[in-house]
Amino acid sequence: MKPCDAELVALLILDGFTDYRKQFKAITRQAKACFEAADWQAIQGLSAERIDLYELVVKHVGKQISAAISDVSDHALWAGVKACYISLIVIRDDAELSETFYNSIYCSLFGHRQITDQLMFIRSRTGALPQLDALNTGQIYRRYTLKNGLVPFLSQLLDDYQFSIPWENKRRDIRNLLRYIRVSFAADVVADDKTVIEVIHSVFYRNKAAYIVGRVHFDHQAVPFILPVLNNERGGVFIDTALTDENDVSIVFSFTRAYFLVDVDIPAEFIRFLHSLIPMKSIAELYNSIGFYKQGKAEFYRSFMAHIEQTSDQFEIAPGTKGMVMTVFTLPSYPVVFKIIKDRFASAKQITREGVKAKYQLVKRHDRAGRMADTQEFVNLSLPRKRFSDTLLSELTQVAASSVDIGVDEVVIKHLWTERRMIPLNIYLDEMLHQDNEQAVFLAINEFGKCVKELAAANIFAGDMLFKNFGVTRHGRVVFYDYDEICYLTECNFRSIPEPLYPEQELAAEPWYSVSANDIFPEEFTLLTACDRRIRKDFNQLHGDLLDPEWWVNMQIQVSQGAIIDLFPYRKLRRFDRDPPV
Repeated sequence: MKPCDAELVALLILDGFTDYRKQFKAITRQAKACFEAADWQAIQGLSAERIDLYELVVKHVGKQISAAISDVSDHALWAGVKACYISLIVIRDDAELSETFYNSIYCSLFGHRQITDQLMFIRSRTGALPQLDALNTGQIYRRYTLKNGLVPFLSQLLDDYQFSIPWENKRRDIRNLLRYIRVSFAADVVADDKTVIEVIHSVFYRNKAAYIVGRVHFDHQAVPFILPVLNNERGGVFIDTALTDENDVSIVFSFTRAYFLVDVDIPAEFIRFLHSLIPMKSIAELYNSIGFYKQGKAEFYRSFMAHIEQTSDQFEIAPGTKGMVMTVFTLPSYPVVFKIIKDRFASAKQITREGVKAKYQLVKRHDRAGRMADTQEFVNLSLPRKRFSDTLLSELTQVAASSVDIGVDEVVIKHLWTERRMIPLNIYLDEMLHQDNEQAVFLAINEFGKCVKELAAANIFAGDMLFKNFGVTRHGRVVFYDYDEICYLTECNFRSIPEPLYPEQELAAEPWYSVSANDIFPEEFTLLTACDRRIRKDFNQLHGDLLDPEWWVNMQIQVSQGAIIDLFPYRKLRRFDRDPPV
């Protein structure tokens, strides 16, 4: 190894990272103009472009290094590269992201093998996120008080966050906010000139909305708030509602939604502030939510491995009906499932291993509409063998032997996805029926139908719509999580089942009509609800239109014409009155 090789590689990695951050910011900063122009398809395009950007830059830098260095597998080289790189990033205000980018380059060159802290950043040198009071927090948020009263504050807030198009009706929006505040907060808080409001400088953009995010400090408490801003598509914007309940705020930042487009200069400070607003969200989830999904993966890995060291329970087969494409296991003490592609699929599944991977990448890039769980992909993940139950090891060797290496002390899983653990909808419904909780069944079936419809509005057809492929979150929302049959709605051919020509055809084992690969017969969805009359009654009452091919064809037409349907991350009942709209 030449003494200068390590420095050259370090510089190539840092140059690549700098280029990535520059492009990431440039893409993100286009969101404001797209929102103001009501160009919703462009915003979705920006989201996908930003996700693709990371892998493109990593591949480019990997090729540069391979071309410049004769032996990229030299351990002595990489020990030197890491030392040089540390000296280069020590002054950066995005050092944690630069470490993760380095790790991505290293893993791409080593095939995710030889993972050691000596050669890469298994443990971050940036340490824990710094405390906010030790930082120049003025870079993150504006600070307001109520010294001049509530109305002047709200007026100033809307002025400070104005867009290139005007507020549709500023006075009405202020009036709506006043009503909300007076109902939600005690009178002495509203009138206290010691109350402090901190609002993040950057506006959060996603789909058809912009979000103003902050918190209110009063009486030794801090309450988060979000003000969703919508474009009326006639040259004006308006405050749609206010959210101050921590659960409502958490849902806006849900793992089931597309990443925000938000301008972030100092990521660690930004994440610390967000975490103070939503402490129930992990640091990993928050990095994911603002588009740094690789950093989210790194934070998840560190948090998970720390959890492994501090606990003793064993990995086990995840509860629920076994899948025909994936085998799924979990650690009871950690809210995540691990999904591995099986070696052989059930004969009913016409898909390949590469096809499954492509489906998961589709979900990563697509608008998840609040109804699809985000995933993280891992290669050659090493876990302690002693933490695997014998039943699970037997299952893995039987159905996914090509993806698992079982050693004396460790189990290496060559490829898997992690996903938030939820209660499978079929199990949830069975439990509620057993308890005679008809209200819970009604709400879950309503959520199921809304999930299917909102996915369709986002140009997604779930494919296999059995209840076992959907989960119930801690907020009671129903989310789709089994992606091996997912496809674009516009690729489907929705048909009615032809009438049989004579009775014997209907009794035959095979269909009496021709069926092409993309043919979908919504009438067959009744099989979902055939199990229980109460479920069938609720489904037919709430979402019986899903059994009609015409509903699906009409949705296809809307999607094909470029319509982006309004999907709110909050209940429509929470929306403010807009009468009069101007």
